[in-house]
Amino acid sequence: MFLNLTEVLTNEDKVIPMRIEAEITAVSVGGETYPVCTASPVDFVFTNTGKGKARIEGKAVFTFEAGCDRCLQPVEQEIVLDFEREVWAPEAATDPSVYEEQPFMDEFQLNVEDLLNSEIVTSWPMKILCKPDCKGICPICGRDLNTGTCDCDSSVPDPRMAAIKDIFEADKEV
Repeated sequence: MFLNLTEVLTNEDKVIPMRIEAEITAVSVGGETYPVCTASPVDFVFTNTGKGKARIEGKAVFTFEAGCDRCLQPVEQEIVLDFEREVWAPEAATDPSVYEEQPFMDEFQLNVEDLLNSEIVTSWPMKILCKPDCKGICPICGRDLNTGTCDCDSSVPDPRMAAIKDIFEADKEV
């Protein structure tokens, strides 16, 4: 969805509040695509901050379905967006690189989905866990350790001590 920001960018001291239904159905982060479970309407406030400049303030809540980073069980992850961005009209940007830093703008048009995707990706958590004390899965048999333990040998021998271990094991056999 595109919003025309001409009125805000050309009229000094203009303030326009607006509520928009987000049309995002999924977001891609780190090569994975996560479906949107729920999305609140996005509350925007567009404020002129000078000739050809405007501030965009936005608030929204999105819930995504993702897999726990430790046990891979499905979990719903809530992302609360509360952002503020400065945008410029093409002729107001004194440095062309400044205008290129806003890929969600096309002349006086704001691409709402691109802006929201950008904000969601930057707000994405480093780790998604089903619970803070998630034990993960066994690296040998793949059992979910949150549901119980397995009988796998989980000790990881130090490869530098393998030769000494062989000597002790050989000594036990005699």
